[in-house]
Amino acid sequence: MKVLGHRIELLTGLLLHDVTMAGLQELRFPEEKPLLRGQDLAELEHDIETPYGLLHVVIRGSPKGNRPAILTYHDVGLNHKLCFNTFFNFEDMQEITKHFVVCHVDAPGQQVGASQFPQGYQFPSMEQLAAMLPSVVQHFGFKYVIGIGVGAGAYVLAKFALIFPDLVEGLVLMNIDPNGKGWIDWAATKLSGLTSTLPDTVLSHLFSQEELVNNTELVQSYRQQIGNVVNQANLQLFWNMYNSRRDLDINRPGTVPNAKTLRCPVMLVVGDNAPAEDGVVECNSKLDPTTTTFLKMADSGGLPQVTQPGKLTEAFKYFLQGMGYIAYLKDRRLSGGAVPSASMTRLARSRTASLTSASSVDGSRPQACTHSESSEGMGQVNHTMEVSC
Repeated sequence: MKVLGHRIELLTGLLLHDVTMAGLQELRFPEEKPLLRGQDLAELEHDIETPYGLLHVVIRGSPKGNRPAILTYHDVGLNHKLCFNTFFNFEDMQEITKHFVVCHVDAPGQQVGASQFPQGYQFPSMEQLAAMLPSVVQHFGFKYVIGIGVGAGAYVLAKFALIFPDLVEGLVLMNIDPNGKGWIDWAATKLSGLTSTLPDTVLSHLFSQEELVNNTELVQSYRQQIGNVVNQANLQLFWNMYNSRRDLDINRPGTVPNAKTLRCPVMLVVGDNAPAEDGVVECNSKLDPTTTTFLKMADSGGLPQVTQPGKLTEAFKYFLQGMGYIAYLKDRRLSGGAVPSASMTRLARSRTASLTSASSVDGSRPQACTHSESSEGMGQVNHTMEVSC
């Protein structure tokens, strides 16, 4: 993939990377911002050995100095393609990700063309899925990651950050539910499995009842792909394990003695018509308000990265800005070019990220900012953002 931009200059304690980027646009529907087609995205597939089996991983791009990798984890019923292709192929998102290596992780047996697990196979628990990720980080030599997870994938990445906090620089968690299933929920899930097909059961997790009724084209597309692309036996194992998850066991600092919570900057994302809305709101109440941003997207539904990639891209830009990756974006609508050209500034500090007690990796990472430099204030932490069309 052709890389645009200026030279990278290394300065003491500062990495300045000037690039030519698109200007900040008004938040728009996906169809108003075309996807990039026919470009070489330089994707490489890998099968990584972990303590709990193989993980299928797809790498897009190459490591950019000491910058963190962007690591994604999809929701149950999907894989990295079904969950993230629309978002990561969006034009403005590619303007961001060309400055980072992207690592897409598929849950065991969920990737396209996966072989069916043998009878009696024990699918990893949600905690074990999280414990598989350090092997990925270590394999590629990443010092730390910025995680983007949806649903079950958001839960896995949150658990990963709790267990290995020094490996996680920031998290974007969409549709996360921090609670385990109670007996009533468990019984309802079992009953639904007896009366509905697996794809339809998963669809009720991904979409609200309103979407299932009204958004027939999108729902039908995902029903077909979930049924045809993902191995159904493997999916059933993942679905069962997700519904057997425990509470995430996090509490807002100061509310209970020795409260455990996420230490990195977090952006919580949910659509205002999403089945996961209540869970995300509760998760927000359990996180540190000084490092957490809550993004509630209007007219978004259960898959904001699919239905509103433009809005999510704008929010992600400001999230990176608040973490120390400052972007001054040139507006393509201005002919004079008087506004500053794009630049991403990385404020560096030394920090050790430990994989295990026996091995560690060293590197520098940005000091997280407590506020955004944007006049719009979307990067401001400790508040709720209501994004409307």
